[in-house]
Amino acid sequence: MERKGSGKGSGKGSAAGVPGSAGPPAAGQAQRPPPPLCAPGGAGAGAGAGAGAGGAAPTRGHSGAATEPAESLRRAHDFKSQGAQCYKDKKFREAIGKYHRALLELKGLSPGHAAAPAGAPSPARLSEEQSQTVEAIEIDCYNSLAACLLQAELVNYERVKEYCLKVLKKERENFKALYRSGVAFYHLGDYDKALYYLKEARARQPTDTNVIRYIQLTEMKLSRCSQREKEAVQ
Repeated sequence: MERKGSGKGSGKGSAAGVPGSAGPPAAGQAQRPPPPLCAPGGAGAGAGAGAGAGGAAPTRGHSGAATEPAESLRRAHDFKSQGAQCYKDKKFREAIGKYHRALLELKGLSPGHAAAPAGAPSPARLSEEQSQTVEAIEIDCYNSLAACLLQAELVNYERVKEYCLKVLKKERENFKALYRSGVAFYHLGDYDKALYYLKEARARQPTDTNVIRYIQLTEMKLSRCSQREKEAVQ
């Protein structure tokens, strides 16, 4: 199960560098994930700065359409910050609610979002800086939601996988999402995909002990599956 940490940067945490963390379970023990790579809100101050700069209220005289994305970005950043504080306070359910509220504020602002219905006002065009801020907040929120879910007594690994893959769709190099995807696929019994994502994570953090251990566990599972298949053929 994941525990909170204090790293910053949405994709540069270390699975082994969390104070008080324990590694993955040994073979034969209950298979639960190790602690989170770092506390939620990976981009931390960077996302805050982006929201401040990219989401600042326009000067007087600008159209109301220009105000909407700025206000949405400000509210999204506030909810994300509240979620991070709830996580630090171990209020994981509340944190999940805050991260969902942050994502809701961004609905319609994300590039590629479905067009507005006929008759509805078109969303205001985002600046390049605002678009980057939207993506940074989304990455932080999805990574943080995965971290919160991994704190549950009964982990919903399907949802963890879903959130991590959303991050990787936007940022393929994100170490935490790669690692957690591997953990999720491992516990879902898809060992081939688990090994793929874990090796991708190891390529970015070669000395991370939790990643290495999960790779060993996954390879053991694959070896046993292969052995059973051979025995079934004989």
